[in-house]
Amino acid sequence: MQLADVSFQVVEGVQVATISGEVDASNCGEIAARLETAMSDEEPGLVIDLSDTTYLDSSGIDVLFETARHLDRHQQELRVVVPAESFIADVLTTVSWESTGVIDRTVAEAVAALRASP
Repeated sequence: MQLADVSFQVVEGVQVATISGEVDASNCGEIAARLETAMSDEEPGLVIDLSDTTYLDSSGIDVLFETARHLDRHQQELRVVVPAESFIADVLTTVSWESTGVIDRTVAEAVAALRASP
């Protein structure tokens, strides 16, 4: 088991958090804290790239929902990048993620959408 690693980069003025590895109850608190630290009221939102995430349990899902709520309170948007045919895509479909947030297939799509938002 490879616990998750989180890295950050700014792409065209948008903060992108890349999470690789496994997200579960043992590391979701640290991940949530790192995501919160990365959020800024100066940006249109946050992109979380889950392309290299191999596992996401209910605590990880809670982190995504809480991050989306936090950003929404600040009139910002969360965009999640997930490959179409992946375990993570199946998980997000099961929990009806699209009723709360947007799934993009690439970081470039997500960044372009955030940059285009008012």
